[in-house]
Amino acid sequence: MTCFRTFASGSSGNAALLSCGNTHLLIDMGISCRRICRALAEQGLTPEDLSAILITHEHTDHISGLATYIKKYHTPILCTPGTARQLQYRLAGIALLLRPLSMGERVSWEEVEITPLPTSHDCRESAAYRVDTPDGTLGYLTDTGLVEEETRQGLLGSDLLVLESNHDVDMLLGGPYPYPLKRRVLGNEGHLSNADAARFASESAQAGTRSIILAHLSAENNTPQLALDTVRQQLDLAGYTGQLTVAPRCEPGNIHILEGVPCRR
Repeated sequence: MTCFRTFASGSSGNAALLSCGNTHLLIDMGISCRRICRALAEQGLTPEDLSAILITHEHTDHISGLATYIKKYHTPILCTPGTARQLQYRLAGIALLLRPLSMGERVSWEEVEITPLPTSHDCRESAAYRVDTPDGTLGYLTDTGLVEEETRQGLLGSDLLVLESNHDVDMLLGGPYPYPLKRRVLGNEGHLSNADAARFASESAQAGTRSIILAHLSAENNTPQLALDTVRQQLDLAGYTGQLTVAPRCEPGNIHILEGVPCRR
């Protein structure tokens, strides 16, 4: 059995856990080491049980817990070469833990197979992840201004899709952000809007996706209900009957199970 749970999802911090048998992958560590340890304990795990940490990119809301964590634990850290270089600049002592993954290259890691896929974000070589397990496929896509074609092809039809639905465009334009920040968020290297998420969610649902988690919602420029309503409208038109939920911003979300579904490639 494979299960997935977000620990936090938003601009104040991001982290999630995928467990497949004895393989436990943490995706990002943008919350404190203490919170990570507490969330793992709720799953009956300790940091020593982690098989690896997947890092999507080097922005603070995705790595803020690493500085303390690597002083205590020695979990391998998987990321793209560009992200690895940025982590070495920022965090002393991390180099020996880094295991760079080439973009688009499928790598076996214990009981799963991991493929980093490109995202369009204002940082060095940020990545989405496809994780193939014996029970199905996880697609994890946040922090991107658009869906790159390689990533679209790699994640379409993922059994469980974690998808950024960062902002409502009208709320953002009418909200308190200064103009340069609004332009950044709306740009091709910014974040996916609810409408962007709805389009890709609908396409992926038609390709076979069974469950969708909307992630990385803005606290200022979105609401969970607005994101759900926008995406659900498109999914209804596509005839989708699967699950649609929103990842909580500051606390662990529900446990999602991939069970008995052969992975498709």
